[in-house]
Amino acid sequence: MKRSFTALLLLIAGFSLMLTPETASTQNLERISANERSDGKGFVVRYHLTELADSFKVVQPAADLIQMKLYGEGLDTTDLRLPPVSETFPQIDVHTTSKGLGVDIFLGENIFFTTNVYPDQNGQHLLLALEYTDLSGLESQIASADLIVWNGSEDSTLQDPEEDDRFLRLRDNLDFSVVVLDAGHGGHDAGATGVNGILEKDIALAITLKVGEYIKKYLPEVEVVYTRDKDEYVTRSERGLIATRAKADLFISIHANSVANAPSAHGTETFFLGMARTESALEVMKRENSVVDPQTGYAPELSEEELLIYELTNSGNMALSERIATMIEDQFENRVSRRSRGVKQAGLEVLWHASTPAVLVEVGFLSNHNEARFLASERGQTLMASAIFRAIRDYKVEYERSLRSNGRSQARN
Repeated sequence: MKRSFTALLLLIAGFSLMLTPETASTQNLERISANERSDGKGFVVRYHLTELADSFKVVQPAADLIQMKLYGEGLDTTDLRLPPVSETFPQIDVHTTSKGLGVDIFLGENIFFTTNVYPDQNGQHLLLALEYTDLSGLESQIASADLIVWNGSEDSTLQDPEEDDRFLRLRDNLDFSVVVLDAGHGGHDAGATGVNGILEKDIALAITLKVGEYIKKYLPEVEVVYTRDKDEYVTRSERGLIATRAKADLFISIHANSVANAPSAHGTETFFLGMARTESALEVMKRENSVVDPQTGYAPELSEEELLIYELTNSGNMALSERIATMIEDQFENRVSRRSRGVKQAGLEVLWHASTPAVLVEVGFLSNHNEARFLASERGQTLMASAIFRAIRDYKVEYERSLRSNGRSQARN
């Protein structure tokens, strides 16, 4: 009897030893490699896993960024090796999340890929197939993709970001939560009249409403406030005051440009408030400030003294305004392939009354036949709206990241 009991214990111990390797096994990501495809049509990024991830997700929120989630609790990256830095893959970041891993793959300049993910034949590795394409082949995919921020808001955590002086805490709230969108002109104020009778007020309203719909769909936590959502006149001062009363985090006024006797002039411009530094900025300021207010009977102008005082007392807002203006122009030029005429300052009254970061966007020249046709088309309006939306989305990410990082209550510069 005693021998039988001892044998039973040994048998149980033997089974336990046999089971131990199986139950103690873990999922490890040992290496990420990137190799050019044999057909020359792209690259393959391989995730070298000891066990296949539970599931995965890939998104492409920008032409130069591919983000991938690998789900699997306890995924270990202790000895992870990454591909060497190259022109195609200048940076790859790996983030540990509560449900697995997050990977950011940054792409080099003017390198565009479509993506496809599938398990390797060995049943362990994951393969991310990248095939060369052009920017136009990614537009719909980028516009519909949400940027994943590894900050714990969903299922991930972000290492403490470096302090970024471009984004400073100017309000008590710690979130980017309200955007005011202003469709320029309206009602009796048609704005510029382009070729074939195209009106600036109609182009501005169409693009503005599309930007708002993108925000509502892909950033539902952000409230959208319109200064107008139909063909009606709103004074310039009232537009900025709407943003102030809404305690907006950002004010964007959308317009279209025009110039007499220069049908070849084309391109986008984005302005923030300040002294006009160029002749073209001065012309835009004069045109946008020239509409007579039917209630007062005059067109107010901002004096040089008023603009100087604004620059001295609102440097924080100006820094943020310049940043979002730069992001918008970058989207126009690098994502929609429009000619960017740059970021400029001008004494625009519509921006004066908004006590928040504020910019005025000129989406193109209605006096240019090709550009007017593009801006009047559904495709053109969709592309320009998606570019503005992506700039807002990326600005929101950086803005909130900076708030968590520096935690100050007022602008430092």
